Amino acid sequence: MHTFIVVLLIIDCIALITVVLLQEGKSNGLSGAISGGAEQLFGKQKQRGIDLFLHRLTIVLSIIFFVLMLSISYFDM
Repeated sequence: MHTFIVVLLIIDCIALITVVLLQEGKSNGLSGAISGGAEQLFGKQKQRGIDLFLHRLTIVLSIIFFVLMLSISYFDM
């Protein structure tokens, strides 16, 4: 069981790295973080198509990552 979860974790890590690298940068550097960061934080962003799909896929893969890490620590005892 432990080996199976580790294999799933490796596949999830590779998929998560790939999805993160496929996304576009959303910041404008330091000036965007100071002045325009609040606009993106409070819902003024309009993502559509592949950007929205990659964003949601990143969230799903990160949740799977944390569940697999917790299960590895549980089954390792």
